[in-house]
Amino acid sequence: MQAFIQGLQTALQGELPGYSAQLKMSHSFRNMFPQYVQESKDASVLILFYAKNEAWHIPLIQRPSSNPNDPHSGQIAFPGGRYEEEDGTFQQAALREAQEEVGIKPKDVQILGKITPLYIPVSGYLVHPFVGYLDYEPTFVLQEEEVHSVIEAPLANFQDETNLHQKDMEFSGGRSLKGVDYFDIEGKVVWGATAMMMNEVLELLKQPTIAI
Repeated sequence: MQAFIQGLQTALQGELPGYSAQLKMSHSFRNMFPQYVQESKDASVLILFYAKNEAWHIPLIQRPSSNPNDPHSGQIAFPGGRYEEEDGTFQQAALREAQEEVGIKPKDVQILGKITPLYIPVSGYLVHPFVGYLDYEPTFVLQEEEVHSVIEAPLANFQDETNLHQKDMEFSGGRSLKGVDYFDIEGKVVWGATAMMMNEVLELLKQPTIAI
């Protein structure tokens, strides 16, 4: 399994699939916004690979649905959050947030690289996604104010095209989006920025030099 990690790390140092790969899991409303906005705020997330039952998994979090001020309330996301000045780097912000939200120890994470930053129009953040590896199966400790639950998502479920679907999404205030692409991961709807970033990772994994 170490060959997979080495191959992924090498691929992350080369040319990335980029924003075009992310757009494959976006809604047409994204066309109303630029790829980057100069006055955006910064945030970081951690896309963490670890082996469980001899298969690769990635932890996702479900945010609590009780916060009316959170535009991402109840949604599925990677561990992560806002960059703070004391972090020093976007990578450190991703590691800090993963520790705070789900108890991942920063010193145990091997950062393999990063994928393309993604602007989130609804919150005004530019998200910096880092890809990491943990050489053991983690025990998650949830920050209950920020995390409702953890979904240990098998990588194979993302790669299985039968888990790709569309649905109409309803939001507070009577807003809605028609025909939104999403991954069905064990009954959870993974869409929006999380799906877009994950799709870039999936495109990267199609390289023949990476052994799954």
